[in-house]
Amino acid sequence: MSNKFIIVGGVAGGASVATRLRRLNEDAQIVMYEAGPYISFANCGLPYYVGQQIKERDSLFVSTPEDMQQDFNIPVHLNSKVTAIDADAQQVTVQTPDGQIQDHYDHLILSTGASPIVPNFPGLAEAQNVFTVRTVPDVDAITQFIETTKPTHATVVGGGFIGLEMVENLHDRGLAVTLVEASDQVMPNLDFEMAQYLHEHLNLNGVDVRLNTKLNGFTAHGHVLELGNGETLQTDMVILAIGVKPTSKLAIDAGIKTNEKGFITTNAQFETNLPNVYAIGDVSTVVNAVTKQTVSIPLAGPANRQGRYLADQLCGIDHTNPAVLGTSVAKVFALTAAATGANEKQLTAANMAYDVIHLHPNSSAAYYPGAAPIELKVLFAPTGEILGAQAVGTKGVTKRIDVIATAMHFHAKVSELADIEVAYAPPYASAKDPVNFAGFIAMDVADNLVKRVQWHQVDQLIANKAYFLDVRNPDELLAEPKIETAVSIPRSEIRDRLSELPKNQPIYVYCAVGLRGYNVARVLAQNGFDVYNLDGGLKTYRVAKYQLTHPETPAAKPAAPTTATAATTAQSTTKQIELDACGLQCPGPILKVRQTMDDLADGQQVKVTASDFGFYKDIDAWAKATHNTIINNEIQGDKVVATVQKGVTTEACDTLATEAATTSSHEPTTNTNNEGTTIVVFDGDFDKAIASLIIAQGAAAMGQPVTMFFTFWGLNVIKRPGVKLHKRGMAKMFDMALPHGAQKLPLSNLNMLGAGRSMMKKLMRKNNVDQLETMLQKAQDAGVKMVACTMSMDLMGVEQAELIDGVEFGGVASYLGDARNVTPVCLFKVTA
Repeated sequence: MSNKFIIVGGVAGGASVATRLRRLNEDAQIVMYEAGPYISFANCGLPYYVGQQIKERDSLFVSTPEDMQQDFNIPVHLNSKVTAIDADAQQVTVQTPDGQIQDHYDHLILSTGASPIVPNFPGLAEAQNVFTVRTVPDVDAITQFIETTKPTHATVVGGGFIGLEMVENLHDRGLAVTLVEASDQVMPNLDFEMAQYLHEHLNLNGVDVRLNTKLNGFTAHGHVLELGNGETLQTDMVILAIGVKPTSKLAIDAGIKTNEKGFITTNAQFETNLPNVYAIGDVSTVVNAVTKQTVSIPLAGPANRQGRYLADQLCGIDHTNPAVLGTSVAKVFALTAAATGANEKQLTAANMAYDVIHLHPNSSAAYYPGAAPIELKVLFAPTGEILGAQAVGTKGVTKRIDVIATAMHFHAKVSELADIEVAYAPPYASAKDPVNFAGFIAMDVADNLVKRVQWHQVDQLIANKAYFLDVRNPDELLAEPKIETAVSIPRSEIRDRLSELPKNQPIYVYCAVGLRGYNVARVLAQNGFDVYNLDGGLKTYRVAKYQLTHPETPAAKPAAPTTATAATTAQSTTKQIELDACGLQCPGPILKVRQTMDDLADGQQVKVTASDFGFYKDIDAWAKATHNTIINNEIQGDKVVATVQKGVTTEACDTLATEAATTSSHEPTTNTNNEGTTIVVFDGDFDKAIASLIIAQGAAAMGQPVTMFFTFWGLNVIKRPGVKLHKRGMAKMFDMALPHGAQKLPLSNLNMLGAGRSMMKKLMRKNNVDQLETMLQKAQDAGVKMVACTMSMDLMGVEQAELIDGVEFGGVASYLGDARNVTPVCLFKVTA
């Protein structure tokens, strides 16, 4: 005896259960009723049809009623809405184009899906330019509106999957776009600091993002939006992508149980509380695989699997409704954002303890062209169970999230990620894959090899005057300044400068992405320091603190930084050097630019391509700090392409003068030199030596070659401490009277037999100012050339062995030669 199966709804779940039933039971009667005009269409592809990425409308249709009838012997009734269920009689009432009918079932399957949330906004009824995106007729209306009215600006309300996809695709159609989101972030399945990468990227692409902003209503027939903050927004068209609600009125009217949001509740066999009535897909609830809570996760993948497994159940194959991880992915311009499992908000709501690691590996071997950074976050329980993962990047994102989702499905521990074997070749991965790296970090945490602090704890630590240690290189500080209270010691110098660090308080170490910070933390921990590493490094903290910009008129294409206006015509006449910085994490691209620029003559240009989007703002800041000129800086697909000219152009010089005049009316005269700075040190006072070294380091940090010429009493500054030579006559008298090295120099005023100098040193330590001997070493490390005057050495009986390493020896001619090389490029004075 054959069974009759009636399926209500014909998209992902409905079509899946129907075709699986036929493959398992050739004799069954299977009938589908679909309220709309189409079945089995690619609703996930609808935004890309609007953006013309999908060219042919017919490509949206996975199957047609004719296909279902011919290939599976399943009649499909379109534009036929099931309006009532009589569970006792086991029949449904259907409103068809030809009138109302009743149809009997042995098994009734509800796959009615979900529909867009459209609040009853004031003024919505009068608006003819407001659309939703759920069905093919929806996008037909949108494309017709664009083609007939030629809008120039669109507003998307809602920053979820559909909202972000519509932002990009409307932008691709040439419209300026504003995104209005009621919460503090887009993509609610991501945690805030991960969503910040998307906020920044949307800004870079010219999108005006309005977070924490509610839509209250419409005026001017939909062309003016009334926002919750009291502002108004003019627009040509509006896309409502606020979210979805279950299409469950049919079920509720029949007495089928739902949760508080209207989603149908089922058991593991997909059964509702009514006999022989089942529910699958977006209209029903599922069990969250991590929190074990009953939730709604409206995704196409789970809906398709549920259809298949329900068909198995109905045909005697034991396949229960699986718990869902909610693995998902979205494209946001050049970025891919993917996630699996739970995020921090969900874990907190479920009262689940968790730990977090952030890392920033490359998608493939850094030395292979095309490598790009991945921003990866993994959440795990104290027991080591993986609870979730999130990733953002341009390449290799889905591969890593898919691997972690697979590991979660089979209940792997986070440390076991270290042992997963992934396919390796330089174009596709690194020998230590990002997934492996996540496992390595988790193992170090479990083995108590490193203590960590998270990005959201930094501001409070700063307020508490915690001791932060920046271990990045000097060039990195030009592009991305250090945390305001931090002490800077490059990683390469840390072992030689342990004496400068406090042992009476915790030290919070950080670098760009966390790796060097970890290495330094291990050094310090083994030397008795209480040390914490900033998880994810400065990159995670800075991105989390990113502030959106709100242009008065959103752009369809991103604008280059303001410095790009200088010398735009030079690009066509100046030969460029091509520089590939792809695959390099910060500070790699900046260091590579610096090395290349050192070998260029003024006016020459270098065109740099980088895969790290952070380079977009880094190169602008670095060029300003080093007095070079950004000719062009823009996002091209999944790369940053910047053209930098060595030196400051006339136009840029005028801009600098104007900026300085409008910023402050009390700045001193500034002399910017592109060839060098020479400082004569002829005084041996402690405070004057400090001043000269601070100036020297500052000039060196700005990319200038610096020479310090030490003569007469200034020779005492560069004496090696503790060196005693046998001298006679006047040389012996000078040796007895003069201080030996930087540690013994007197103050010019208030020396008080050395007490003033001691107080000054104590104040310097308290305020994280380097001691004089440290300044000397840092100046040399920064490339400052130190020359001792041989004539003064002869007169005062100072020998070469008494002076610190790295000092050169010369006379007045050397000084004059360096001084002649000081050539002003831009000179301006700001007056009161």
